[in-house]
Amino acid sequence: MKAVRAAGRLLLAVMHALGGLATIALRFPRMNDAQREATVQAWSLRMLRLLGVALEVRGEPPAAGPVLLVANHISWLDILVMHAARYCRFVSKADVKRWPLIGTLATGGGTIYIERESRRDALRVVHKMAESLRQGEVVAVFPEGTTGDGVRLLPFHANLIQAAISASAPVQPVALSFLDAGTGRPSRSPSYVGDATLLGSVWRTLTGAPLMAVVHYGQRQACGGRNRRTWADELRSAVDALRSG
Repeated sequence: MKAVRAAGRLLLAVMHALGGLATIALRFPRMNDAQREATVQAWSLRMLRLLGVALEVRGEPPAAGPVLLVANHISWLDILVMHAARYCRFVSKADVKRWPLIGTLATGGGTIYIERESRRDALRVVHKMAESLRQGEVVAVFPEGTTGDGVRLLPFHANLIQAAISASAPVQPVALSFLDAGTGRPSRSPSYVGDATLLGSVWRTLTGAPLMAVVHYGQRQACGGRNRRTWADELRSAVDALRSG
């Protein structure tokens, strides 16, 4: 029965994703920025419900930009969960752009892509992020650079934090966690780390116990004269504290 229910959820999710593609192609060109952002958030909330994932938001999401959100990275669900809590422009690895269906949705949602192996491309992305922040946007990054196991945080890379320094924009730490909705205990079902495949992680999520995704927003921080490495380390500590808060 679990497999049948999971297959039904997957079919509904695929149909919803196709509807998202139609929205991007047909409706987005006629929308302003605020309408597109609201549409992405509503679409993400609906997708979480179809996948059987509840959402809990703690703290205060940013009412407006400019602000750079820095979050820990656990799952393929992370971007969807953060969009559902509050629309933001993500910085993501360039591989995502080439993923069938997902890449088109990510691009339509305003994703900024980065070739992580290229120092020159990192510099380009920092300039693009700083430009977006100066325009008053909410931008989000995963400074770990890859998904973690959800137990301990990986070191935060400092290069993308430079965008907030260059734009004189605040940074807001965000902690993500996934809980078993029945017991309230941490769940590994949506983890996407090591040798796990995307399809395997999706199927494990759909066949597992119902999930609660928690997005915990901390307090905004100004640079205060810190260099990017010092700030990245202190932001990592802030995210870690939020995870246990």
